[in-house]
Amino acid sequence: MDSPTEPGKKKTIVEIYPNIYQIFGRNRSAHAYLIRGLHKNVLIDSCLPDACDHVVACLSEIELSPEDIDLVLLTHEHIDHAGCAPFFGRHALLAAHRLAANKLTMRDEFAMMNKAFGSVTDEFHLDIFLSEGVSINLGNYELHVIHTPGHCSGAVCFYEPNHRLLFTGDVVMAEGMVGGVLQSGNISDYVYSLKRLASFKVDHLYPGHGKISAHAESDIAKGIDRLETLLEESKLLFQVVQNSQHGFDQIVRSLRDLNR
Repeated sequence: MDSPTEPGKKKTIVEIYPNIYQIFGRNRSAHAYLIRGLHKNVLIDSCLPDACDHVVACLSEIELSPEDIDLVLLTHEHIDHAGCAPFFGRHALLAAHRLAANKLTMRDEFAMMNKAFGSVTDEFHLDIFLSEGVSINLGNYELHVIHTPGHCSGAVCFYEPNHRLLFTGDVVMAEGMVGGVLQSGNISDYVYSLKRLASFKVDHLYPGHGKISAHAESDIAKGIDRLETLLEESKLLFQVVQNSQHGFDQIVRSLRDLNR
């Protein structure tokens, strides 16, 4: 099994666990993960729309073609994760949480962050709506769907309990980095989601960006600390805004009194 290599170096696909491969994202794209199951081949996320050739080239390195992908699981709706889904959807089934699927099917460019990445996707439809507790048995691996809103409403993680692996998308990354609270997300849901993840036994964390982590549980704990700090800072900011509004209202009332 190869050792992981940082993005930008020669290797662009690396076997990080038996029959599990990381496809490095390029040009701000998220990573994708391939699982060669005994029954099905599964791609977790699909990179940016302009990275389809890159993903296909990576698959060819391990003697697979796009037609060999049976199922594409999307961690959420952002275009750097879902961009090549229309391409793989010609042959594979596409799956996402219902809240993410709705945004993808409607081609909600605001929710998908098209402008931020300067990309657009072709029209496509989701075949499967993922929900909390759904299990996907690949023979050698079993993926459990965990709904983890916070980064956005339709975010999910995929947990493999037998090998204690966790595919997290943008929910939490190495060193406890979090993906930010964007569009349909919110901080309190985010904290709750990470606290749920902290209740699982996890050894290896496979995120959508950055390095993989062999310190998953401590990284999740760091992520919770970051979010709780952000929540407290947001409360302080809200108080400042409220106080500023109160002061503005006093000025307006004073001006009205002068005009009487």
